Amino acid sequence: MKYILTLLLICLYLTGNARVGNSSVDSLKKILTQNNKTPADTLTVNQLNKLADTYFQSNPDSTYYYGQKAVDLSRKIHYNSGLANGLLQTGHVDYFKGKSTEAQQELNEAIRIFKKLNDKKGLVACYQAFGAMYTLLADYPSAIKNLNLAIEINSQLGNNELMQTSLYKSMGNVYFSKGELSKSLDYYYKGLFIAIKNHYTIPAGNLYNNIGVVLQNMEVYPNAFDHFKKALEILGKTNNAQALGTINQNIGEILLAQNDLDGAIRYLNKANYIVKKQNDKDGLSSVYADLGLCYAAKNDFGKAISYIDTSLQIAQKYKMIYNQAYALIGLANVYNQQKDYQNAYKYATAGQQLSVKLGNLSVKANAALQLSKSLAGLGKAAQAYDFLNQYIDLKNQLKSNESIEKSTSYNFELTFALKEHQLKQQQYEKDLIYQQKAHSQRLTNVIFVVIILAMILISGVYYREKKKQQNINVMLEHKNHEVLNQKADLDEQAKKLNDLNTLKDRLISILAHDLRAPLSTLRGLFGLLQDDSITHQELVEMIPSVLKKLEYTSDFLDTLLFWINSQMENFDTSVKKFSVSELVQNEAEGNKEEAESKEINFLIDIPDGLTATADPNSIRIVVRNLITNAIKFSDRNDTIHVSAYQEAQKIIVKVADTGVGMSPDQLSKLFKSKVDSKNGTNNESGTGMGLLFCKDLIEKCNGEIWATSEPDVGTVFTFSIPVNC
Repeated sequence: MKYILTLLLICLYLTGNARVGNSSVDSLKKILTQNNKTPADTLTVNQLNKLADTYFQSNPDSTYYYGQKAVDLSRKIHYNSGLANGLLQTGHVDYFKGKSTEAQQELNEAIRIFKKLNDKKGLVACYQAFGAMYTLLADYPSAIKNLNLAIEINSQLGNNELMQTSLYKSMGNVYFSKGELSKSLDYYYKGLFIAIKNHYTIPAGNLYNNIGVVLQNMEVYPNAFDHFKKALEILGKTNNAQALGTINQNIGEILLAQNDLDGAIRYLNKANYIVKKQNDKDGLSSVYADLGLCYAAKNDFGKAISYIDTSLQIAQKYKMIYNQAYALIGLANVYNQQKDYQNAYKYATAGQQLSVKLGNLSVKANAALQLSKSLAGLGKAAQAYDFLNQYIDLKNQLKSNESIEKSTSYNFELTFALKEHQLKQQQYEKDLIYQQKAHSQRLTNVIFVVIILAMILISGVYYREKKKQQNINVMLEHKNHEVLNQKADLDEQAKKLNDLNTLKDRLISILAHDLRAPLSTLRGLFGLLQDDSITHQELVEMIPSVLKKLEYTSDFLDTLLFWINSQMENFDTSVKKFSVSELVQNEAEGNKEEAESKEINFLIDIPDGLTATADPNSIRIVVRNLITNAIKFSDRNDTIHVSAYQEAQKIIVKVADTGVGMSPDQLSKLFKSKVDSKNGTNNESGTGMGLLFCKDLIEKCNGEIWATSEPDVGTVFTFSIPVNC
């Protein structure tokens, strides 16, 4: 059984190499927040320390290598924080390998720097490391003193309960090593309650494992087994290889104690596979010793001695005192079974000497038992009897009723706390679901209000346009009568009448189509909502498409209404001077988003002081239509170039694109009422009336408009307006 070193190493908060109750090291932390003032060398030191932290569980030599590089570089650039953390890393490795003098020097220097920097977290880590080291050295008063310092400083940091849990585990390890199992349970359960309250999954699993080890030492095997299973259930979801190896080994030891040798070997082989993969020397030494004891119980003494001797060699090489004592006592056990009492006495004596140094009751008891057996075999009955009484006394201390009662009491408290936590969690989930439903309902109500307002707005626009269309029809009929009455110009007037009728029919058709489409879409959408054919998410996804149709219809109606008003006899053209650049920039900005969506390059080349005299609203509509057409018939990465300049007493404005262009036949049909609209490069639709409106508006401003185009090269629309009235 490998209790001392495994329980002691748990206090290494930077490592996951503890065999009992410590989580495997987290993956490398995110690099410290960078800013322009942080020198590159300090970032390198921080990363070296992170690497050192990461490698401890699998390769302490790598930890020492990276930690030492961090120390050397920090000294070179006078980076105190990096130096202190690097010394903390190398100090861990040195005392883990038995170099306590070097470790003390490194940790003391780190403490001096952390005090200077007022880095309380660093101080907590150093004092915790000292506590672990002194526990390994069986200097329990010094271990408790340092851990109490760590607990006191951590309390000053505020609500750092994760570190508090780790410190309680470390303190529990000290009292376990001293054999004061009752006090060790106090600290383990304190840590466990905090871990459960804060959902610290890995610490909770490790503490269940620690408590199981205490119960295992008390030989309360069923309860110990239950705690190991709970730890395995929790940590099995975390892929924490170190912890899983430890728990499998602990279960194997229980089965060994209950003489289920095949079951014990099965679990120990699982643990052996994990510790080999992790290059965990402590775990490897412990597992080999346990496997040796299993094969000794099966009377396969050759294999037993081979396993335990290998365990002893690893422990001696890495100065693992507990594992050395455990292996020596194991060899004494094997030789006693073979009645080779001389060798048994030799190994039992060496193990007993180390157990005194460790001060662990379990190791002392096992050493006393093997000494009693070997002395009895050598015929030294009186000495054998003394060690037998010592063994019985130590076992009675391990099976303290106080510890068993305390464990039972804590388990009742823990069960109650778990149920209370579960009820709070369920209530929290119910409240969260209710809030989500309320939010969803509010969102649905807002969407319905928006849709209803949009429907009312569209209906109002439709009614207004219908009335205006009726007025237009009356006006057209009146014009028809005038044309019929003008005998001298019959042919010309007849042609105009025919054009007007054609235009009227086209306008009616366009209005019927363009107003029907969004209304039909809304009608269909409300129908789907009424019979629950669509989900809330689908409704949200459909809204942008509906709004886009409404926006297109609104823009077209604005243009149409302006043009219709321009046809009225009392239409006020509001001729005045305006900035051509400002007008074009405003319209370009309005179409910027659509151009960017097709990745079209937009160039504007207009002098700031260029002014013209005309109706700015008419020119704005013309520019908007020409830019919209250019975007519509341009592909991705095409270019639209808007330019303007003065020529004599005219302002010339050009809208040129590198889009699909037009054939001569298409070009000849422009600016006429029978133009058929083509779909754009993204299948954009249109009415085909825009250019007709543009021509009419430009001519009303005493200007001209024309176009040039070439297929696959692009199109240039040009219009002119006066500089002055």
